Amino acid sequence: MAFESLTERLNRAMKTITGQGKLTESNMDEMLREVRMSLLEADVNYQVVKDFVANVKEKALGQKVLDALNPGQMVVKIVKEELQQLLGNEDAQIHFNDNGITNIMMAGLQGTGKTTAAAKIARYLKNKKNKKALLVACDVIRPAAIEQLQTLGESIQVPVFTLGAETSALDTAKAADQYAKENGFDTVIYDTAGRLHIDEELMNELSMMKDFLHPQEILLTVDAMTGQDIVTVAREFNEQLQITALIVTKLDGDARGGGLLSVRSITNVPVLFVSNGEKVDDLEEFHPDRMAERILGMGDILSLIEKAQENMDVELAASSMERMQSGQFDMNDLLSQFEQMNRLGSFKGILKMIPGMNKMAGMVDDDQMNAQIKRMRAIINSMTPKERARPDILKASRKNRIAKGAGVKVADVNKLLTSFDQMKMMSQMMSGGMPAMNPFGGGFGKPGGFGGPGGFGMSKHSGSKKKRKAPVKKKKRR
Repeated sequence: MAFESLTERLNRAMKTITGQGKLTESNMDEMLREVRMSLLEADVNYQVVKDFVANVKEKALGQKVLDALNPGQMVVKIVKEELQQLLGNEDAQIHFNDNGITNIMMAGLQGTGKTTAAAKIARYLKNKKNKKALLVACDVIRPAAIEQLQTLGESIQVPVFTLGAETSALDTAKAADQYAKENGFDTVIYDTAGRLHIDEELMNELSMMKDFLHPQEILLTVDAMTGQDIVTVAREFNEQLQITALIVTKLDGDARGGGLLSVRSITNVPVLFVSNGEKVDDLEEFHPDRMAERILGMGDILSLIEKAQENMDVELAASSMERMQSGQFDMNDLLSQFEQMNRLGSFKGILKMIPGMNKMAGMVDDDQMNAQIKRMRAIINSMTPKERARPDILKASRKNRIAKGAGVKVADVNKLLTSFDQMKMMSQMMSGGMPAMNPFGGGFGKPGGFGGPGGFGMSKHSGSKKKRKAPVKKKKRR
């Protein structure tokens, strides 16, 4: 994940100062040395790092900080504010046309996820901004680009306009503009062609489209995994097209993230969205203050709440919680919880948004957890309605049938039943509050938890075995 190493090192650097009773230039220099190395290793531009460290030092050694009761906390606050300054002090917004159609042009190099980003933005505009959006396939260069956009458009129920690969991008754009006006679309997103590198042919094509469309937004997609190349690409596109904002993709990959910290201060082009996966709903509005908190390991509760409100059925979750606490919780409820959890996306990403859970996120293997949940859903789906409602009736013959239907071992069925019983027992002991949505019976990465010994698929004990009572010792006769 992006910033993982940076977060760890910055936290270590902050500890050197927060543990000090008094702030001095000596311990400040020690902390700033570690901050400087952290940022450089994260591939942040050298001049950006130099200015950042100088600004932090100047503010931290000010009289207000020196006289503070807890100078360490003041320094952390200053570092957060400076990170936010790098990322941009204000949230970027799409500028919608007050009269007529809002045209959005997508630009970027090949492999940056531009076509997928176009579909993600269309979904965002449709669901969150209540816009009647149209996608236009102007990438007639890359094989299967049109088919890819059509597939994505179908999945989000947004129409896609195309004249095929034989028609030029400009002619397609002209025809799409007329089609949008005739059919009452208020927002049109043009997916343009990319290249492996910036060349004259690419820029001429984009310039001609820009001159015809007069777009309100020209959004450049950049790959978070390319490091400082983000800055180079953004600068060159901006010089020739006047880019309005950036879409940073693949932020969930093994990226150092330095380009994201450098690009705003060098190019003055704001980040509008960040993409954390390949699914059409893996798109987040970019909030500089929240990202600064994430980088410092402070979590991002506001984004987590927004994500839950958008993707989860609140009424269903509340009903499930009531049933759990009243002892009526059954396998149908558990299956519902799995589906709710799946909608929230990456488990690791969720943990990173919770304050204090950053280290624990490093212990989570998303692929392993998704495989475990998929297996358990298969087991529950292999049960009859009666068995889901009353799992206590499951005996050997029923378990054998369920295991065969789900393509798992009987031991896996037993492990699910054991975890289910533990979950019910824990929920009944709770007097209130949100129950821990962990059907694996433990903490993340801990024994009995996700990916830990005793978790699903790794338990040493089968749920079918009854606990033996300790032998009663006979009293000796006197």
